[in-house]
Amino acid sequence: MTVIKGGDKLRAELQRIAGEVKSAERGQIGFLEGATYPDGTPVAMIAAIQNWGAPRAGIPPRPFFTDMITEKSPEWGPATAALLKENDYDAMATLSKVGEAVAGQLRESIIKTTTPPLSPITLMIRKMKSEGATITRASLAIAAARLASGESTGGVSTTPLRETGHLLNSVDYVVVKK
Repeated sequence: MTVIKGGDKLRAELQRIAGEVKSAERGQIGFLEGATYPDGTPVAMIAAIQNWGAPRAGIPPRPFFTDMITEKSPEWGPATAALLKENDYDAMATLSKVGEAVAGQLRESIIKTTTPPLSPITLMIRKMKSEGATITRASLAIAAARLASGESTGGVSTTPLRETGHLLNSVDYVVVKK
């Protein structure tokens, strides 16, 4: 390990290392521009609503993204530094590996999110979809009536964020060259 003392020596060593880094500008990880649901709704918008909630729509926050960042981000800097050295200062290769790893952490966070539980209305809507119903605004009233009549929501997934797998499968990363 190199030991550097003094501001001039440190500056010179940092410039030397920077000169060895092969070009890459930045990485983006998450729900990238252009990722949409079949109806054209941006995946990033749905991810934001799920992460922070939409109180007026009765959607509670499920902070899968922000919690993952809080938990995992302290390890990203040291891991990136180690990978940069391991990859002979090739920033593209390094950021690709970091992107893959962080995208994996985000997918894992989606999978592990189980709270808050889905509302009975959401579960009934899922049941109606599984029966082939086209869901419209009127479906909320129909779902409420079916629940009020005592109908069970059994047989549908109760796991948040993974009804179709589209959110999970939309996690991606890209590395942008200089």
